[in-house]
Amino acid sequence: MFKIGERVLCIDDSMKPNTIEELKKDVPNWVKKGTKYVIRGFTDNNGIVDGVWLEEIKNKPLFFKLINRFQEPAFALWRFSRVEPAEIQMEVEELKEAA
Repeated sequence: MFKIGERVLCIDDSMKPNTIEELKKDVPNWVKKGTKYVIRGFTDNNGIVDGVWLEEIKNKPLFFKLINRFQEPAFALWRFSRVEPAEIQMEVEELKEAA
């Protein structure tokens, strides 16, 4: 399981063909495959699908009939993989060299 503050890599930014139009309208800020993000929170959407909110992406809260509440849209956990510690260390080294 992921943790708040953990860095993750988006491995799937796809949208189902029948939902593209609605998603682009309701969730204008979408994840991009190959991009790393930091987790800022979670939702289980009343047991429907586990979702994650990201530091780098924010969208306005919407009312979801299925869960009967307003909340910021979340991205399904299956869209992400854990960034390994070695990858994070390489990023830190690259930042040091660039400074």
